Amino acid sequence: MKQYDYIVIGGGSAGCAVTGRLAVGGTRSVCLVEAGGRNNTMRIKTPGMMPFLGSRPNYLYETVPQKGLNGRIGHQPRGKGLGGSSAINAMVYIRGNAWDYDNWAAMGCDGWSFADVLPWFRKSEANERGESDYHGAGGPLFVSDQKWPNEASRAFVQSAAALQLTETDDFNDERQAGFGIFQVTQRDGERWSASRAYVEPIRNQDNLDIRTNTLVERLIVEGGRVTGVAIRQGRRSEKIYARRGVILSAGAFNSPQILMLSGIGPGRHLNALGVPVLLDRPAVGSNLQDHIDYVSCWESESRVPIGRSAEGTLRMARAVLEHRRSRSGPMTTPYAEAGGFWTVSADAPAPDVQWHFVPAMLEDHGREKLSGHGVSLHACVLRPESRGTVRLASREASDAPAIDPNFLDDERDIAVLREGVRLSHRIAEAPPLADYGLTDRHPIDLSDDAALDALIRARADTVYHPVGTCRMGSDEDAVVDPKLKARGLDGLWIADASIMPKIVSGNTNAPSIMIGERCADFVIEAEKAA
Repeated sequence: MKQYDYIVIGGGSAGCAVTGRLAVGGTRSVCLVEAGGRNNTMRIKTPGMMPFLGSRPNYLYETVPQKGLNGRIGHQPRGKGLGGSSAINAMVYIRGNAWDYDNWAAMGCDGWSFADVLPWFRKSEANERGESDYHGAGGPLFVSDQKWPNEASRAFVQSAAALQLTETDDFNDERQAGFGIFQVTQRDGERWSASRAYVEPIRNQDNLDIRTNTLVERLIVEGGRVTGVAIRQGRRSEKIYARRGVILSAGAFNSPQILMLSGIGPGRHLNALGVPVLLDRPAVGSNLQDHIDYVSCWESESRVPIGRSAEGTLRMARAVLEHRRSRSGPMTTPYAEAGGFWTVSADAPAPDVQWHFVPAMLEDHGREKLSGHGVSLHACVLRPESRGTVRLASREASDAPAIDPNFLDDERDIAVLREGVRLSHRIAEAPPLADYGLTDRHPIDLSDDAALDALIRARADTVYHPVGTCRMGSDEDAVVDPKLKARGLDGLWIADASIMPKIVSGNTNAPSIMIGERCADFVIEAEKAA
């Protein structure tokens, strides 16, 4: 019987942070179980290769048909392999708004106010600008300024400024509102995933067993305590055990899936699939939230943006060679190079729309290949009111779960998105961006609410930030308590974006890493108290 002190399920952003913090120093034996591979290739490390990563490091999930999106099936990419989504994302380093965390605390998540979480953000961070009240310099997660953004991205920021929209160089200080160039999780021109930050430096330690390409089938529960994990690698099944505990860190889709496969979840749903109910917890897989996003797209007369043309292809080939030679140049792009936060609703407590500017034409998540050059501008609803679910599609762990974000179910969401899209077009119509000779690929009368709503429902989709399906809280219905311990079970903690009671106002990678940092500390605290 193989036994460890701790087993961590999932080598994504939070799971890597938990693993790194528990295993460092060599005093605890830790097993990290990850369904994907190591993700240590130059293709993954090169930021500009993001659109060409393919299916190997990506689950490529889909939603069920979305009634709020005219019955369309949504695209739900999720990172597979060490680093999780930090190995395939746009590397944007955003924490969310201070109000988000203060609101968590007000909802009963004691110890999760912004003042509580800021030290953990700082602990995780190695910002190249150095240490400050809002940033750390000694952590494992490298955060860098972009050295070679496309000129169109700077033009976007200048166009926003022309509309009296504040310019900022830091979206993570005391004020979030403004427009600017994003900082990114890169080091010396390469992607710096959570795996590179927390796991790769200690992967050869004797106390750390990293099991990649290994599927978790279910938790092993004995006498009300999670004691181990049933796993499968190829055709070989095995059970491994944890003396002190298991940390479930498989993400907003797979963490509830694993719980439900283990008999922990909504009893009626589990009964319908023939899964024996161990613990009836309706909140497991509920409360799914995601940032609904609309991408405005323009073709440009200018060849400055990235594009498919003889000139663009030659420029890209040169960029690949430059990056291989010196880790510099255009292939360091995260594509979502610039963006902003602004308030479009009179009653919003904080900015309610985020923009991501891409100096290239983007249709259908980049899956539709377009000739020519152009730019795209995402606008997403930061605090959506719509709520969805994750449910089992079958009893087989290798099958994708049934994902229903329930996008635009609440009319308040489309009202916010409508104004966000209108501001997108106002920015694009202002110089210097307008000087690129932009032609809207989806022209309508933007002043017509009905026409704009129809366009949004025909084209909107996720911007890849699912959260909330194993929510934290002090109430008995919450899946985990404020120290991330599972309610109703001993020996189990959950650490990933699934524990967020409400989605944060921004990208979710940095908050997921912070959650992993905090979980490791809670686990060590419990260990000392035992």
